[in-house]
Amino acid sequence: MDATWFHQALERAGSTQADLARHLRLAPSAVSRMLKGERQMKQLETVQIAAFLGISPDEILRHAVAETVSSPGLEMPRPGRGRPPTVRPAGIARSPDMIPIRSAGRGGNDQEMFLQDEIGYTPRPANLGGVRAAYAIYMVGDSMEPRYEQNWLLHVNPFKPPRRGRDVVVYKRGQVVLIKQFVGWEGDILVLRQLNPPDTLRIPRAEIEDCHLVVGTDQEG
Repeated sequence: MDATWFHQALERAGSTQADLARHLRLAPSAVSRMLKGERQMKQLETVQIAAFLGISPDEILRHAVAETVSSPGLEMPRPGRGRPPTVRPAGIARSPDMIPIRSAGRGGNDQEMFLQDEIGYTPRPANLGGVRAAYAIYMVGDSMEPRYEQNWLLHVNPFKPPRRGRDVVVYKRGQVVLIKQFVGWEGDILVLRQLNPPDTLRIPRAEIEDCHLVVGTDQEG
C-alpha cells in the first residue's frame, strides 16, 4: 500500500483521512489500517475511494498493491458492468477452479445486509466456468424464505443481465446489499419483490451501484 500517494491524493482533493472514513462509513481506525496495508481494501471501497478522490479505480489499484495477480478472474471489468477486482496482498493467488465468498452482515431496513470482507473460496460451479469476477455470497436473514434459507451460499454472475422473476444481488450506496427477486425497471425506479414477508421494494436508480444475477445455490453452504 502506497500510503504516501494516498495522503497526497487526499490533499489534492482538499480532504482528510477522517473525511474519507465518513465517506466510506468506516471507523477512522479502519481507514488507517487500510492505508498502512494492515487491512484489505474491499471491492466496493475501490470504486467509492476513486469517486471520492475524483480519479479512476485503475489508479487506485495501481497504488493499492505492490503487484497484482494476472488472471482472468482479477481483470477490471468494462465500465458499468460487474464489480471491480478485489485488491489482494501481493503474491496471494487463487485457483481458477475457486470463486471468492463475500460476507455480509444483517442490518438496516427491508432486511438489508452490509457488505464486509471476502472470507474464503468455494468451488466454481459449472455454470460459472470462465466467468471473470464470479463470486458467491451467503444469504443472511429470512426475507427470501422459502426460496433461500439462512446461510445458503448463492452463486452470482455479475455480467448476466437480470430477468423478470429471477433473483438478484443489488448493491446500494454505502455498501448496502439486498437479495431479492427482480421485477423490472419503472423508469428510473428498480422494482424488487421480497418473499417473507411479501413486499414490493422500489429503489431509485441513483441509489444503486450494481445489480447481479443469482445463477445457483449451495444449500450446504
